Amino acid sequence: MENAKRCSWVGEDELYQKYHDEEWGVPVYDDRKLFEMLILEGAQAGLSWITILRKRENYREAFDGFDYNKIAKYKEGKFKELMENAGIVRNRLKIRSATSNAKAFIEVRKEFGSFSDYIWRFVSPGDDSGDPDGNPIRNNIRNQEDVPVRSELSDLISKDLKRRGFSFIGTTIVYAFLQAVGVVDDHEVGCFRKV
Repeated sequence: MENAKRCSWVGEDELYQKYHDEEWGVPVYDDRKLFEMLILEGAQAGLSWITILRKRENYREAFDGFDYNKIAKYKEGKFKELMENAGIVRNRLKIRSATSNAKAFIEVRKEFGSFSDYIWRFVSPGDDSGDPDGNPIRNNIRNQEDVPVRSELSDLISKDLKRRGFSFIGTTIVYAFLQAVGVVDDHEVGCFRKV
């Protein structure tokens, strides 16, 4: 969409534009995609999102298509292989967290039936932490300065995920994750993607 009005953070990078136009803020219910975004948002900590987007295909290849069942079984040899992979962010703690997060992700799936059911319950009817209709939370964002880096909801989810054994899952990472997977819609007023 060549002349489309987009959120101000997008800029001119075609990869960023494609991500914004096709993915960011679109509700995700597929567990593998949710797991992918959890891992990528954790990898992004301290870096720019465009850095991770540019490495995304490398991550998909390196981490077995984000198959959490495979990742949960990674051994030391795989960890060493990942640490030598120049196509991903080679941070020991972030790489190790993928395995521990895969294990915690599987446990959440056992308890709730799916990670999707777990994450969307925070904005479902009967839960007073989100929209009473179970719809994504739609914020009234006028410009980039209005976009929060955390919320009471991200605080709550971050705390719960940490309790369940997840790492690299602080409130700011969780808020970015919620935006990415459409639990929170922070498209700016005037953006062609704003609902």
